[in-house]
Amino acid sequence: MKITPEEVAHVAALARLRLSPEQSAKLTGQLNDILTHMDKLAKLDTSGVPSTNHALALTGALRPDQARPSLPRQEGLANAPDSDGVSFIVPRVI
Repeated sequence: MKITPEEVAHVAALARLRLSPEQSAKLTGQLNDILTHMDKLAKLDTSGVPSTNHALALTGALRPDQARPSLPRQEGLANAPDSDGVSFIVPRVI
């Protein structure tokens, strides 16, 4: 599949881009190179290749939830800039 300069100009107009003739010619060549490479990839036999959704075989990236005792209140509030002994005091956000 080849891209013509007219198609590049049409897409540029849809994207509201102003391209000089030099830019249009350069983009036409680059897009044709990309499509040529895609045609090569499409010809490869991938029937024996399993489909993947990630490059690495990651499973169980998250640990299961486990109930554990929480941090004591005084220890949690120890480094707070401002607290009332029960909760954090923060500036009002409107």
